[in-house]
Amino acid sequence: MDMDMARDALVQEARELLVAMENALLEIETDGASSEAINAIFRAAHTIKGSAGLFAFDLIVSFTHIVESVLDRVRNGKVQIDDAMLSLLLNCGDYIGALVDAIQNRTENEEPDAARRVVLEKQLGAYLEPPAEAPAAAALTATAKEEGPQQIEGSGGVSSDNWHLSLRFSPDVLRNGLDPLSFLHYLSSMGRIVYLHTLTDNLPPLSQLDAEASYLGFEIDFDSDADRAKIESVFDFVREDSQIRILPPHSKIDEYISLIALMPDPGRLGDILVRGGALTEVELEQALQQQQGQEIGQKPLGAMLIEQQLVPEPVVSAALSRQKQNEEKKSHEQKFIKVEVSKLDQLIDLVGELVIAGAGANLIANRKKDAQFEEATQAISVLVEHIRDAALTLRMVPIGEVFQRFPRVVRDISRELGKEIELIVTGAETELDKSMVEKLADPLMHIVRNSMDHGIEGTEDRVLAGKSATGMLRLNAYHESGSIVIEVSDDGRGLNREKILAKAIERGLVTPDHNLSEKDIFRLIFEAGFSTAEQVTNLSGRGVGMDVVKKNIESLRGEVEILSQAGQGTTTRIRLPLTLAIIDGFQVMVNDEVFVIPLDLVIECVDLAGHDARHNIVKLRGEPLPFVRLRELFELPPIQHNRESLVVVQFGQQRAGLVVDRLLGEFQAVIKPLGSLFSGIKSISGSTILGDGRVALILDVPHLVQQTAQQQHSLTQSAVAGLLTNNKTTER
Repeated sequence: MDMDMARDALVQEARELLVAMENALLEIETDGASSEAINAIFRAAHTIKGSAGLFAFDLIVSFTHIVESVLDRVRNGKVQIDDAMLSLLLNCGDYIGALVDAIQNRTENEEPDAARRVVLEKQLGAYLEPPAEAPAAAALTATAKEEGPQQIEGSGGVSSDNWHLSLRFSPDVLRNGLDPLSFLHYLSSMGRIVYLHTLTDNLPPLSQLDAEASYLGFEIDFDSDADRAKIESVFDFVREDSQIRILPPHSKIDEYISLIALMPDPGRLGDILVRGGALTEVELEQALQQQQGQEIGQKPLGAMLIEQQLVPEPVVSAALSRQKQNEEKKSHEQKFIKVEVSKLDQLIDLVGELVIAGAGANLIANRKKDAQFEEATQAISVLVEHIRDAALTLRMVPIGEVFQRFPRVVRDISRELGKEIELIVTGAETELDKSMVEKLADPLMHIVRNSMDHGIEGTEDRVLAGKSATGMLRLNAYHESGSIVIEVSDDGRGLNREKILAKAIERGLVTPDHNLSEKDIFRLIFEAGFSTAEQVTNLSGRGVGMDVVKKNIESLRGEVEILSQAGQGTTTRIRLPLTLAIIDGFQVMVNDEVFVIPLDLVIECVDLAGHDARHNIVKLRGEPLPFVRLRELFELPPIQHNRESLVVVQFGQQRAGLVVDRLLGEFQAVIKPLGSLFSGIKSISGSTILGDGRVALILDVPHLVQQTAQQQHSLTQSAVAGLLTNNKTTER
């Protein structure tokens, strides 16, 4: 079970890293290359490789190693990152994503797409150096022997694959009974001294020469498989008074950096370098003592190690980066904890049952008329409400989780269509229920594809229309009246009202004499099989998609509408409830039946008596308001001597009235889904359980508002038609 959890953690981390990698690549494409973005891409590939290596997932390790090698050349400035490489790296990210999916599906040993891998590896290979041949390497060694010691790079490394030792023995080493040559002979037992250069710069004039003093220094190129600590141990007896610097070969530098990157809990800079083998305990202790001895302007440890050529600069940089990552990770772990969604769902269910039980206790307390009992249940109700709100916020996540996939989608599709399209994302921090996030991805994808394919014109058409050559696509989200609103807007050609109507008449969806408002015409787009596309493309125009969008949004108790202006653009607006679990409701009664209205959608309540109400329209403060009687809607028997109340509700920009018999007040409603038998009822969105155990239906306010608006439009059209008929009769 622990292995499965570790595997799941690897998959989740890899997907987060791939998103970060993709965002960094798109940032480079938009704003140009930066060391920060390139390092972010490199770190993502390197971390994925390291994590997969712990589980011996060879397919992903071998591929990410090639990607990492290319990225390393980019980091070192040997290869410039251009448009072709950006596309290649994005495709590599997609393939790594497929390998991660295979790990999740327990098929990590099966190649998901062998042909694709071969193509990608060939393209990556074009950016890599050809492997050095053995004869060339041998010639290089021979040259080094003949020409003298190799140059020490400013970074503190050397230009070959040998260790470099810089030795300055104490002047008193001979007096202490130790011969420097004996150390060099001992060193030879661990490997091969490729080159030795004797330094005589400290020799005094002959008249001042002390035969018992040591003046010579040595620069040595040393070929050995020994580690740094073992080489250092050769000079244990002279280490205190002598200057001994050990510089690793390039291969060791890469090895140190790799070890540092894979450390699970590295600690501080010195600990990282010691555990990575780039520094010994003794060298660290001496450096720390020297640092503490600086009274003024104490240098950072990393700068001292580089200055003294104890550790190469790339290794120090890698250690500092790893230390920073660890600090960020610890800071992140203090703020966030990963919890399985099923556990959150279970918590929400339990809180829902607690809300119902609390309502039952309140009901009993009110009947008992016991002041202390009522006070106690009231205190519990307040706490339950706080628990409910806190539990619901646990499932709230930023909609940016959905939005973050679209920069890549827009980039790829715009290139496929040959259009220039810029994506602007706003409101990504707006939160909604986690359960909605997954179900929103596909509907939004359909809408974005349609906007790019049919909405935004080609470059030539845009220029002819007096627009900028680059099309604009905007994703926006915000909260409004207890709902979350998501908008996909473009500045394209807009919808063709006449073309949509003609297609609807052709399909038999409406009759030619049917007088429809603009909104009703645009709503026809969501009918199954409706499409005005003249050409079928890979993206859209197959007559499917928008009806699926509407169905998916309605399954989330939401609404979708289209706003468009010819030549200016189109906006598809999705409106969803903030949560699918528990809401603040407002109870009303019709006859003996209780109905619940989402409180966020209730504007006000007024007494219907005394207001001018005719033809299901009431004049409220001088403005006409369409209403519907719930008794008539649900075919309930009338009650004599009944005084009706009007509940004004609003969804989006539209208002309507619901006529009821009694107002019962606020209520925490735990939403229970309706069975499949009631799935066709449009006026009801769910049910809830009251404190006394009865079931109350939750009204589908968006549908009721839309229904009353349509009734008002029909009445207006009928009145206009009647007026025209009367005028014609009078003329005759």
